[in-house]
Amino acid sequence: MSGDFFDTNVILYLLDASSKADTAERLLQKGGLISTQVLNEALVNCIRKAGMSWAEAGEFLGGIRAVCDVADQTAEVHDAGRALGERYGFSVYDSMIVAAALVNGCSRLYSEDMQDGLIVEGALRIVNPFAS
Repeated sequence: MSGDFFDTNVILYLLDASSKADTAERLLQKGGLISTQVLNEALVNCIRKAGMSWAEAGEFLGGIRAVCDVADQTAEVHDAGRALGERYGFSVYDSMIVAAALVNGCSRLYSEDMQDGLIVEGALRIVNPFAS
């Protein structure tokens, strides 16, 4: 398994017409890990914001699942996420994504929404792939 975990925003940039889509595609082609939470957040955005049908969103997310392994949101991830949220001040959703990455042994979390360069628990570096 790759040491890379992808936040929802990286996945959603594949639907964008900017250079961010190219960056997201390049990163995702290498594979990595996402969580069921990332799939659910992306599904909501595909349907509500991108105006996709359920079938279109499913096809899009199926393509993501073809290149990324999917980690379950377990009780262990939940407990770790609660502790990380309190310790680092992450939002609930961000703390669960960070926890999923840590619990699954990832060393890098690609996210535009979190602090670029932050090292969490001495093991996980948050990287904004769209930073200049």
